[in-house]
Amino acid sequence: MDQLIPIASKLQDVLGAVGQNTQLDLPQIVVVGGQSSGKSSVLEGIVGRSFLPRGTGIVTRRPLVLTLVNTRTPGEQTDEYGENQDPNHVMAAGDDEKGGPEWGEFLHMPGRKFHSFQQIRQEIVRETDRLTGNNNGISSDPISLKIFSPNVLALTLVDLPGMTKVPVGDQPENIEEQIHEMILEFISNPNAIILAVTAANTDIANSDALQLAKAADPYGNRTIGVLTKLDLMDPGTDAADVLLNRVYPLRRGYIAVVNRGQKDINEDLSIRDGLRKEEIFFKNHPVYATDRNLVTKCGTKILAKTLNNVLMHHIRDVLPDVKNRISTMMLDVQTELDALGSPGQQSRNTMGGTLLGLLSKFATNFGSIIDGKGGELNNTEGEAKNLALVELFGGARINYIFNEIFAASLMTVGPFDGLTDDEVRTTITNAMGTRRALFVPEIAFDILVRRQIARLESPGIECVDLVYEELQRIASQSEPKELVRFPNLKERMVDVVSSLLKRCMGPTQMMVQNLVKVELAYINTSHPDFIGGARAVAAVTNRQANLESRRAAELPDSSAETPVSTANSHYFNTDDDDEGEPTPYNGNNGGGIMSFIFRGKSTPLQDRSKPGGPPTVVHLPSVPANMKQTDVPPTDRELSEMQVIKSLIESYFKVVRKTFIDMVPKTIMFFLVNHVKDAMQNELVSELYRESEVPSLMKEAEDVAQRRQNCEEMKDLLGKALEIVNEVRDFNTFSQVE
Repeated sequence: MDQLIPIASKLQDVLGAVGQNTQLDLPQIVVVGGQSSGKSSVLEGIVGRSFLPRGTGIVTRRPLVLTLVNTRTPGEQTDEYGENQDPNHVMAAGDDEKGGPEWGEFLHMPGRKFHSFQQIRQEIVRETDRLTGNNNGISSDPISLKIFSPNVLALTLVDLPGMTKVPVGDQPENIEEQIHEMILEFISNPNAIILAVTAANTDIANSDALQLAKAADPYGNRTIGVLTKLDLMDPGTDAADVLLNRVYPLRRGYIAVVNRGQKDINEDLSIRDGLRKEEIFFKNHPVYATDRNLVTKCGTKILAKTLNNVLMHHIRDVLPDVKNRISTMMLDVQTELDALGSPGQQSRNTMGGTLLGLLSKFATNFGSIIDGKGGELNNTEGEAKNLALVELFGGARINYIFNEIFAASLMTVGPFDGLTDDEVRTTITNAMGTRRALFVPEIAFDILVRRQIARLESPGIECVDLVYEELQRIASQSEPKELVRFPNLKERMVDVVSSLLKRCMGPTQMMVQNLVKVELAYINTSHPDFIGGARAVAAVTNRQANLESRRAAELPDSSAETPVSTANSHYFNTDDDDEGEPTPYNGNNGGGIMSFIFRGKSTPLQDRSKPGGPPTVVHLPSVPANMKQTDVPPTDRELSEMQVIKSLIESYFKVVRKTFIDMVPKTIMFFLVNHVKDAMQNELVSELYRESEVPSLMKEAEDVAQRRQNCEEMKDLLGKALEIVNEVRDFNTFSQVE
């Protein structure tokens, strides 16, 4: 069990060399806290050495991944602080005054040992300034430091910049947001233990560290609270309630520590002396020393042991998953290596065979993806391996376009969209010419229904465009992985496929346009699904009769009168003249020229109130430049005619729409999809398999050799990582250790 943390440390080194730490989310302890919360002092107390930069403002400006390696040999005697108690021990350079050798190593300076902790501090500052400069900027690129000592417990901790509110000096205005995002990036790792450091002399409810930890760990399952500066609390107060989890509960609880104060630092009090001073503080405190529940929650030594125990159990829980993910990464690297091929020169015949194989593989993948047989998906652009399990792809996407986009959209297109009743009325009147027709003019129906049918062309063309784009997408997914070796071939292949798609695009669009033209060429009023004129008139008559019946039923019995029939109202004006006789209907129900001349009392053109007077000369008004029927309300007959025409338009439009929805996908499949699929391989071979062009097309990219080398190195490193994990022979054994 004790070897789990060193194993994780080795993994961190190996995977850090290939930049895979974030992908595997290795277990580690992430330390967060506000400025002046005592975060750096907590880390130095755990290490037992003063090695972190100090100063005002943001001192930690890059994440510091700190790995503690215990160098104590088995059976070596140590005191309660981990110091060597062997009387025969001989001091050497870099030894502690009572311990064994101690040194530090940086990942960016492999092989060099720093025996002076002052030099370690200077190197941290120098490496920080190298990326961030001297303007107090920050960077998320971590510094990796290992400290070897017999006086430490095995731990892996990440020290992050302290949270700040107001930019100081040359700090950027959004410094708070930058630090916030950096901290979230690290603590969002589900395998990270969050060490939230808060000063005990401040209100725990205002703790920036706990607030940020809650964002990544809302239930507090992987957060450990650390209270610092207990010696600075007001007399008579203590942090007992917080330590006992009564104020802001955390599943892993809180631990209290007392670090060196600024006076101690100024007086160069050693860390070891500071730890003894801390122990005296807790032993003599009237609250922390008397409550058994609090004794186990106080002191840096207890904090280090707790973190060591938590990290070991955490590594034990996640190590099987880490092993599986390393194995998966090795398979991915091996797949890429296979795609990059073996180094070495190829003969002309070999290159020709490889070229034909790639062209055939592309055409096969293209057809398979369209037909729903899967094919070998190209993952170079981030396509999910199990794409078929999470979303539609290939031919299924084309089917989705036909049914869920094209057909569904056309079903929402109404027969009268963009057509008003006034336009219908005006078209009917214009179709009658100089006299009112005895029946509804057929030419009005013809004009209006053609206009509505023509509106179907645009969505049909758009459907072709959508399928064209989908075929381009499928083509990019069909590229064999081996194609990354040959950029010239890939470029030419893309050109050939694009050319083929464009050639098929034109005839497909033209055919869709012809579908509309065919419908417009002959309005088939004999279609079995068309309502026809007689049924349309009958339907309108029935609706009118039902409406009049309802109106009559609503009238009181005392006021009921014999209604004038609708048919009669078409031929008689209901306005009475002076003799009370009905005026013959002139076709406009009061809107004709005769009604204009003899308007009665409303706007008299001659004064009929003076019998026997001289006759008045009648003058016609001037003819308006633009005549609109909207100036006169529609008559009952016009309303009936409009209803008949609209019934005919609606019926015939639905017939054509149904046919169009069925024919457009068939047209696209025949002229575009199937034609491209069937012609793909012949097109590629005829355009690309030319003896003079084979050497140029099969020339490897300049970076292939480097990529192949990187993959081989990564494979070796992942192999080492797998060996490291396999050092733990039986995960089940560890799972039984409590």
